[in-house]
Amino acid sequence: MKKLFFLLFFLIAQVSLPILAQVQKAPNRSEGDGPHKRLIIRGVTIINSTGSPPIGPMDIVVENNRIAQIRQAGYPGMPADPKNGVKANPGDKEMNCQGMYLMPGFVDMHGHIGGVQQGANAEYVFKLWMAHGVTTIRDPSCGNGLDWVLDQKEKSAKNLITAPRIKAYTVFGQGAADFISTPEQAREWVRQNAKKGADGIKFFGAEPEVFKAALDENKKLGLGSAAHHAQTEVGRMNALATARAGLTSMEHWYGLPEALFDDKTLQNYPTDYNYNNEQNRFEEAGKLWKQAAKPGTEKWNQVMDEMLKLDFTIDPTFNIYEANRELMLARRAEWHEEYTLPSLWRFYGPSRISHGSYWHNWGTEQEVAWKENYRLWMAFINEYKNRGGRVTTGSDSGFIYQLYGFAYIRELELLREAGFHPMEIIRAATLKGAEALGMSKDIGSVEVGKLADFVITEENPLANLKTLYGTGAIRLNEKNEVTRVGGVKYTVKDGVVYDAKKLLADVRKIVADAKKEENFEITQPGIPQKTGKVSGSN
Repeated sequence: MKKLFFLLFFLIAQVSLPILAQVQKAPNRSEGDGPHKRLIIRGVTIINSTGSPPIGPMDIVVENNRIAQIRQAGYPGMPADPKNGVKANPGDKEMNCQGMYLMPGFVDMHGHIGGVQQGANAEYVFKLWMAHGVTTIRDPSCGNGLDWVLDQKEKSAKNLITAPRIKAYTVFGQGAADFISTPEQAREWVRQNAKKGADGIKFFGAEPEVFKAALDENKKLGLGSAAHHAQTEVGRMNALATARAGLTSMEHWYGLPEALFDDKTLQNYPTDYNYNNEQNRFEEAGKLWKQAAKPGTEKWNQVMDEMLKLDFTIDPTFNIYEANRELMLARRAEWHEEYTLPSLWRFYGPSRISHGSYWHNWGTEQEVAWKENYRLWMAFINEYKNRGGRVTTGSDSGFIYQLYGFAYIRELELLREAGFHPMEIIRAATLKGAEALGMSKDIGSVEVGKLADFVITEENPLANLKTLYGTGAIRLNEKNEVTRVGGVKYTVKDGVVYDAKKLLADVRKIVADAKKEENFEITQPGIPQKTGKVSGSN
């Protein structure tokens, strides 16, 4: 019975459903140029994520996948002068990026790799990430199984597949023969998890002594940890309690309002609430921040002060709940037409059995409550950043109308809404993620000695983050013609240069082929299908 409860708990609580089946792995790499013994990137303006303002034009020299030189290559607004640039040697790869912008590769701290129910295989997911400059991801749950993820991690590290580098955070208890009910069982599972090669653990909650033992053992082994504080367990250990016990990062916001309660100990649940009814779950969650201590109060400051002292990382994933405050905005995003698979579109639609498809009766009242939820949540996150806290960028794509890659850029826009300066956003998307993963010696900023890990754009992302979307941004030219500008130009990962727009074209073909095979077109929920077409609504 305990084992059955354990399985049901994770099927309900986690945002990466079954580990019983796996999606198709990525094929051998046929994209990308390199790696090169010596790569010279010429004339870029660098946004380096250290806090420095943009600077350019600069030449960057990469030797054997490490930045060897960063050198001024001229003056803004002046023609390039070969005498100022780095001298190329025979066999060097040169990239003329005059007038372009270069940032560190993006880190997606909440990147589930596909899903059987979504029908999203690894090639589709990886190419969408890479096309949006995401060069590193943390898989929080290893929903395809740890061995599957470690295989893709190794192949990515060797550049055998087109994929970001991967950090594998196994969901706590995954693969255990029995329900983990004692501290010693927890410690043994953690030791075995580390032995198998996992980089960390993703928790949803556990009995307090079991949770504490697992965190303690994990910390001894030097591995990372993350938690989605599920409502089924948050009443026993909220985000502050788990941070005190050694948790290194929290996902979303669950557990944070509960830590801020000053006039109650539990969420104010209606008497007919049922956690398994996801409309209940998410509707009531939209009222939770209003039940917490207000900004600037003693309780607010006490919780924030202690989390700062613990060097705790918050990965808010604002984008994954945005449909709650404006369902039509998420549902009608323009990229769905060409980039969302038929199987994924069906998974998104209203359903009583698909996780995150809880649009049973979602209306104005629910959306207004969630807008207030966001206002208070964003206030905490922005202040946490301002007071020195580490805030990272994660997308949790594949659920609730959020698409891989595109959702990551939307997360950047939402950090802007929260009050982050565009440069602070790029730092959250790069260096802060690298720090949280223990990788800041190699990635996260553009500095001599670090890996060749870059995002290169033709438009200035600081001026308009929308130019980072694969669909670009709308601009009206001097002839009164509507044009599209932007999209990532090149993604450089481990010294391999990828044409981001070619990766997007590959994804469009994957989607077009799937639609043709099914005779499918996207239709909105509740709208009758057209004759001869397979309906895209549930």
